[in-house]
Amino acid sequence: MTDPAEGPDRRPIERGFPISEVSALAEREGRAKLHYRPLTTMHKWWARQLGSVFRAICLYTLLDDPNRVNIRDYPGAGNDASLSEFTDDNGDNELDIGALIDNVDLETPGELWELYPQDVQVADSTVLDPFMGGGTSLLEAGRFGASVTGVDLNPVAWFVTKKEFEASEIDPEDLADAFEQVEADVSDELTELYQTDCPHDSSHVADVVYALWVRSLDCVSCDETIPLFKDYRVAKGRYADSDHDHVLCPDCGELFLTNDISTESVCSECGNEFIPANGPVSQGGMYGCPSCGLKYPIVDAIAEGQSYEEELYAIEYYCTDCEDEGEERSTYKGYTSPSPGDVKRYEDAAKRWAENDDLSKYTPDGEIPDGSITAASSISGNDIFQHGYETWRDMFNDRQLYCLATLLRSIDNIDDSDVKEFLLLAFSDSLLFQNNFARYNSAGSKIEGALGRNSYTPRTSYAENNVWGTRAGRGTFTTTWQKLRDAVDFAHEPTERYLENEELHETESFEELISGEYTLLQGDMRDVSLEEEYDAVITDPPYYDNVVYSEVSDFFYVWQRLLLSDSYDCFEPETTPRSDSIVSNPATGKDGGTFEDELRTAFGRIREVLADDGILVFTYRNGDADTWGGLVDALCSSQFELTAMYPIAANASELFGDNKPNVTVIVVARPVTSPQREPISWSALRRKAHRSAKRAREQIEESDQSPSEGEISLMELGRCLREYSQHYAQVHRRGETMGSVEVVAEFQNLVSGEITPDEIYLSLLEIETPSRRDLQRLCYSTNVSPDDLQRKGLITDGDTFDVATWGGESRKEYLASTPDPDLTPLDKIHLLRQESETTGELRDQREMDTTDELVELAAELARLTNDDGYRGLFHE
Repeated sequence: MTDPAEGPDRRPIERGFPISEVSALAEREGRAKLHYRPLTTMHKWWARQLGSVFRAICLYTLLDDPNRVNIRDYPGAGNDASLSEFTDDNGDNELDIGALIDNVDLETPGELWELYPQDVQVADSTVLDPFMGGGTSLLEAGRFGASVTGVDLNPVAWFVTKKEFEASEIDPEDLADAFEQVEADVSDELTELYQTDCPHDSSHVADVVYALWVRSLDCVSCDETIPLFKDYRVAKGRYADSDHDHVLCPDCGELFLTNDISTESVCSECGNEFIPANGPVSQGGMYGCPSCGLKYPIVDAIAEGQSYEEELYAIEYYCTDCEDEGEERSTYKGYTSPSPGDVKRYEDAAKRWAENDDLSKYTPDGEIPDGSITAASSISGNDIFQHGYETWRDMFNDRQLYCLATLLRSIDNIDDSDVKEFLLLAFSDSLLFQNNFARYNSAGSKIEGALGRNSYTPRTSYAENNVWGTRAGRGTFTTTWQKLRDAVDFAHEPTERYLENEELHETESFEELISGEYTLLQGDMRDVSLEEEYDAVITDPPYYDNVVYSEVSDFFYVWQRLLLSDSYDCFEPETTPRSDSIVSNPATGKDGGTFEDELRTAFGRIREVLADDGILVFTYRNGDADTWGGLVDALCSSQFELTAMYPIAANASELFGDNKPNVTVIVVARPVTSPQREPISWSALRRKAHRSAKRAREQIEESDQSPSEGEISLMELGRCLREYSQHYAQVHRRGETMGSVEVVAEFQNLVSGEITPDEIYLSLLEIETPSRRDLQRLCYSTNVSPDDLQRKGLITDGDTFDVATWGGESRKEYLASTPDPDLTPLDKIHLLRQESETTGELRDQREMDTTDELVELAAELARLTNDDGYRGLFHE
């Protein structure tokens, strides 16, 4: 019997979703966003969900009526797919779109997936994203022909999304002409300020790719000036020297190569002996004096009146003359010590900055406001004020200020305001790499921009980028400009990338440009005027531990407003709005309870503007019972019922770090038309939830999907919460009403992914090239952690990640130390395999009963590892 909640009147996304296909594509896009979604890389925005994820969401959300679906004709790539595949020889439609829509469920979630790379248009669809951020959901919905409305409180988000939609409306030739105007105006002066002598040919002038600076403080005891190096490694060697490191001699300042920074090295110039890995700065923000030995906190020295002094200590250069003459890469690109001429170029720029008052209006001069990110708090341990920062200009050195102001003034001279805004966008995006929070990645030999961990991190050494740009380097104005041009080209000729038989294909250009009908509003979604009833709300709402967008986006805002404040009211204030942001923020006195109240109000506003037969789909971060309970309260008290949840691989490393699972949960909900919910006992609800979860698991296991145990558990939890939301606030146990947090905790226990480390180990062996990310996915939302596998010696996870064999040292040590009663079947097989290899005999050291389970497991290991030694374990 079909569950009414899974009937054909429900949208496809409520019944099923192809998580394996979407996750596989999302993994690819996450590694190469520039190629998949150039529009969403035009400018930095935080925690962007991947375009492929939102495209899949739109496909399974908007396609509910086959009569409104049209598939545009286009010649495809790869297998040359086209509309002809969907018609017979008479031109009649062979593809039953209605059947595809109706057949979607957990057992056959891929029914609609073949339409993913098609130019699908859905007539008369309206979509709202009330928390549009960088606009990804709206761009994807617009590609399906939907009329979209986006709202965001943050002016930077509004401006970035505005330019994304306007990219298909701008003439690329007008952009090219404007860039050439700016180039003719300032490029020569800016590039001359970032030049150096070529170390290999005195007749050549090389470009500075990065100028590397170190800050210094005086010893508070003996007054010796101490450069604040954590170590003296400049960069990893390249090309023929890839097994060496470039290091700086702390005595004479010369650069030389060494093969081991952790042992004593001898400077090739002055003979100084030192260990490059040991610098004066140690953990905890202490700096040590090499003369008197005193260690002192850096922030204390500054608090007592000292200020950082800065010294140029190395330059990465690129000589285009040498390259054009055919020299080796190791000749035209490398590292050199700064010369007096390099110092003079910087001083010349600083002098021009000091003497040119007209440029001051092209740099922000306001004070940095106190906040949870700028000052130390539970969100950020960094307090930039303790390091002497007071104004926005303090985040840049004088050469950067002069060059950035000169460039921005030239952009301001462009007559066409729309074109000017695109150049401003490229300029603004480059600021991430044009400040003294940018660090040099010595292992990767590249610059890393500010705000990488959604925080301002003061540096004792930093990398100064080439503002205009050269043939090498990242984050320069010319590279961000090229990135913007690629985005505009994509908006005019959009394509789609997709996987077929694990091979990546790209379609030819779609007929529809990325634009369509759109309305973008800046303001609080709880207050802005939204007059129509929307068919769907697709969004990425605020969540617990959210990024404090107002504070990090101020970094861009204070520069953007220099050119935008006269045109847009939202750019008139000194900083972005803070008090109205829906986020837990200690700096504004908002705790978790306030966040939940505001989220509830937001969902209430969404319900007001969503049609009764509409759908709400949003992405969320998985959490504990408190997180999900708070979300369920916010949804259900706003007259929604939760209908499904799907875990998807996400691009969230900037939020969680490299050691956390990269997973987003898609949450699906629909309006409740009757506010009255039926009372139910906890035991009855638990039985209903168990049946629903059991049916979901059976369908998933019958499907061609390959989710992990934890992912299945999350989908089961979604089915349980669907049952609960129908009885929200009416669940009784022992005479009391159960709260949502309590109910969620019970459900999480009900569907918890009970699994063993051995089962995850076998799953890793199934993967052709298993990675750390695969391990995290398999452990996600289960009772097993990666540490459990490492403790048993089943994996090695140091500089590289590997799945261990029976013969690994850690594995041997674990098996030798484990008592017989505690050995699992896998342990026994591995122990037998070790004994057979070392003694040539079986079961000499431990008596083990031969069971069917052991025989089958040995055969499975032989298949997975191609190790024939397993095959003979139970055959005399």
